[in-house]
Amino acid sequence: MYRYDEFDQSLVDARVAEFRGQVARRLTGDITEDEFKPLRLMNGLYLQLHAYMLRVAIPYGTFNSRQMHMLAEISRKYDKGYGHFTTRQNIQYNWLKLDDVPDLLADLASVEMHAIQTSGNCIRNTTSDQYAGAAADEIEDPRPTCEIIRQWSTFHPEFSFLPRKFKIAVTGAPKDRAAVQIHDIGIQIVENNKGEVGYSIFVGGGLGRTPMIGKHIRAFLPRQDLLAYLEAIVRVYNMLGRRDNIYKARIKILVHETSAAEFTRLVEEEFEKIDKTNLLALPDEEIARISKYFAPPDFEELAPSPAALLDAIDQDRDFALWVKANVTPHKVQGYSIVNVSLKPIGGVPGDITADQMDGVAELAREYSFDEIRATHEQNLVLPHVRETDLYAIWQRLVELELATANIGLVSDMIACPGLDYCNLANARSIPVAQLISERFAELERQHNIGDLKIKISGCINACGHHHVGHIGILGVDRKGEEYYQITLGGSADENTRLGDITGPSFPYDKVVDAVETVVNTYVDIRTPGESFLQTYARVGLAPFKETLYAAA
Repeated sequence: MYRYDEFDQSLVDARVAEFRGQVARRLTGDITEDEFKPLRLMNGLYLQLHAYMLRVAIPYGTFNSRQMHMLAEISRKYDKGYGHFTTRQNIQYNWLKLDDVPDLLADLASVEMHAIQTSGNCIRNTTSDQYAGAAADEIEDPRPTCEIIRQWSTFHPEFSFLPRKFKIAVTGAPKDRAAVQIHDIGIQIVENNKGEVGYSIFVGGGLGRTPMIGKHIRAFLPRQDLLAYLEAIVRVYNMLGRRDNIYKARIKILVHETSAAEFTRLVEEEFEKIDKTNLLALPDEEIARISKYFAPPDFEELAPSPAALLDAIDQDRDFALWVKANVTPHKVQGYSIVNVSLKPIGGVPGDITADQMDGVAELAREYSFDEIRATHEQNLVLPHVRETDLYAIWQRLVELELATANIGLVSDMIACPGLDYCNLANARSIPVAQLISERFAELERQHNIGDLKIKISGCINACGHHHVGHIGILGVDRKGEEYYQITLGGSADENTRLGDITGPSFPYDKVVDAVETVVNTYVDIRTPGESFLQTYARVGLAPFKETLYAAA
């Protein structure tokens, strides 16, 4: 993984010192909250319903045990003993005191971490595939590309005050695990018919009030042109994006209103101007230098599926269910990818205690070459684990209460903080997720249902990605009462699709029953081996709508 050089460290240390002075002036009243707001947002600090919340950057979701131990210590010192992993592969602390934040940022800086550009109208944390460098299907590890983008975008003087926040995602495999088509810029690493590796570019994706799928504007971009092309895209957006209406300020609106063809023409025109200067051409030696930070670990030569593992699977039902749901094939024989669920039955999706953080840190150090990944689905990953160690890891995860065997299943939900924390929310998300989790608590039932992604947002801003859930749930306010709109058939993979609204919304005390009705309808009408999305593609909305509203 990438390590700070002296420039990175001095930059982050200087920002901590600068913010310490800004906080001191706010506490003495020398600056007002309105004056302080843009300063704190540039440092990832929000003012929520009950307290300040800090969003800590985890670039492309990759971090190590030392950093995880520090995240645990921060949760003990400054918060309530836990943190919350988000859909941008970051971690948030929800119960902070303003006068503690400079010390917290200094602690982060001591382990090469920060909260810079995790909020505000700038280029946010670049996200990626949580299996990067480990997935059997990837063309190339996307993290060097992400790191190049991070270095280009951090404190970019031209793009510090964009019309609106800006998000980039990169995937290195045909199977999209980074949801690139719902980002402002989505980048897929591809190979052309000459065997050259480059990029396929999507622009204008995003959820929220006006959900849109990104438009495919470049089929193949040569590797050396990456930064020049990104510069052209963001420059066109910065010049033409709307600043008069916050609801129409995202790049997706610009692409939609100008048309994909015209927007592409503008980008290509700007790209040609930039490209002629040769200032942003990526030298091969620089790509190689960055890529060295992501060199594969020193893997051993191992035999596949050792007998002891197969025996343990055969003899221990709970372990077998965990392997089935939470263990993913690795590109190197004898290794596996371990998914650590942060979705215990009845728990808060994405939450993790300080003790659990320390436990995961130790597992990474002992068993996974000291690497941890945060996923955009609010879970964690140990990317490089020997198959011979799987049973030992599972036993440790059981002790940590992190061994729920539900990755990709009904109870593995994405949920935003909702009305329990967020001052933008209209309805609660967390309690709904907990109730659904408890309704489907029996793991055998979950495994029988199969792959099913439920995503819940407490307001139209869609932080829970409900638009692209197989089952999406949106909390709305109706005259002071919480209601929930249900959508079906959404997806955030390489076949990205926005879900269809089923009809009238359901009150809080009926929404879990509604979800169960949808699931039962699917189980009743599916053909053998057919997934929820396959069934939905075959039969459409009608049979689900009929059963949902039969009693109405």
